[in-house]
Amino acid sequence: MATEHEYALLGGVNRSNVGKWLMRVSAAVSAAVVFLLLGAVDIANQLGMDAKLPPSVLSLVGAGMVYACLYALFDRYAWRVRAVGKWLKLPDISGRWACEGVSVDRSPSERWRGTVTIIQSWDRIRVHLETDRSSSDSIAAALLHETGTGDRLLYHYRNNPWIGEAELHSHHGFAELIFAPDGRTARGEYFNGRGRNTFGILELVKEN
Repeated sequence: MATEHEYALLGGVNRSNVGKWLMRVSAAVSAAVVFLLLGAVDIANQLGMDAKLPPSVLSLVGAGMVYACLYALFDRYAWRVRAVGKWLKLPDISGRWACEGVSVDRSPSERWRGTVTIIQSWDRIRVHLETDRSSSDSIAAALLHETGTGDRLLYHYRNNPWIGEAELHSHHGFAELIFAPDGRTARGEYFNGRGRNTFGILELVKEN
């Protein structure tokens, strides 16, 4: 079963630098929370409440735990914020896309339609294409930020025909898509090998 996989981010902010910033923020937040908790306990003891702070509570607000929570929030939500995504130079291309393809290696050219579903987080992605004859899933990908020309997605996929499609064979291929600045359309090319040896043009329009 296909799952999301890691992808490279080219021309954007280095992921290790983002991790370092999250680590610094985590340490600061953890220190501030521990300081407030210890201060609250001290005040409570001065008021004669005999308050105690269990070690388990301190472990929950440790820098490691805070980092895990911050990273989960960043991975799922924060990077999608427009200002954050612009700083990272990382487009949000997730969603459902209507796809029209043209196999230009044949005479006459063959047109086909399908649906592309892109699942994306800060560090993982999956590109799934489904047509009436087969489906394909990405197994490696890279997003390339190019100022002025649109963001570019390059990915390697594995295609499997539906049962009963005797003329089709499982194969691997590569696709390259350039997304318009408004993020609503994309255009590119694909190349198949290992059993298909075809190539053509892709046009995507975002549905949601």
